[in-house]
Amino acid sequence: MILFPAIDLKDGQCVRLKLGDMAEATVFNDDPADQARIFAGHGFDWLHLVDLDGAFAGRPVNAAAVESILAAVKLPVQLGGGIRSLSQIESWLSKGIRRVILGTAALRDPALVKDACRRFPGRIAVGIDAKGGRVAVQGWAETSNLTAIDLASRFADVGVAAIIFTDIDRDGILKGLNIDSTLELARAVPIPVIASGGLASMDDIRRLVEPDCRVLEGAISGRALYDGRIDVPEALRLFREAK
Repeated sequence: MILFPAIDLKDGQCVRLKLGDMAEATVFNDDPADQARIFAGHGFDWLHLVDLDGAFAGRPVNAAAVESILAAVKLPVQLGGGIRSLSQIESWLSKGIRRVILGTAALRDPALVKDACRRFPGRIAVGIDAKGGRVAVQGWAETSNLTAIDLASRFADVGVAAIIFTDIDRDGILKGLNIDSTLELARAVPIPVIASGGLASMDDIRRLVEPDCRVLEGAISGRALYDGRIDVPEALRLFREAK
């Protein structure tokens, strides 16, 4: 299993939101490259980046910050937020992003996901964010009528590398992961699922390495890492030992 440290970018800074509200942003580091180096120094295997401004704008906004991170560390990076076209996908992959995450595009332009998976095998993930059990898009500002399983099932056989499933109702408030819904999704589709939203403590880490959770590819942690609620060496040890 993989523990992905999250770097959420707003106005060129590393922030964490509360319940997906851009007005409830806490700045944790004004130098994204420095934060990436800190995570690399802790021994993480991947980085998870989100261009929050881009998710609302529908186009990349924090490109300079992302590029500074790519220049600063050698870790594989997955990136989401405002990526809505093949040209944007190709551009980011050519700059060194290992995996591009499509969220709003997955709901509104499923043909783009399918085409991207054909052109860039193993390098396209789908971000599914749920609010009140329904898929939310456009930086979580709009809620659809689809469930996470409904949306994920559309891409079951097209070569999506992973699904990042976020429970918005828990994101950034340290309530704990929604394990039940995450496992329900993971069991419903043949695509690896990454848990996100609410990871709060070492109790969540220990829950994630229990046998029933080993169907997951891993989990994303944000605020709990920045707040020091996670014992990073112990968490990484537990995840790496989980088979």
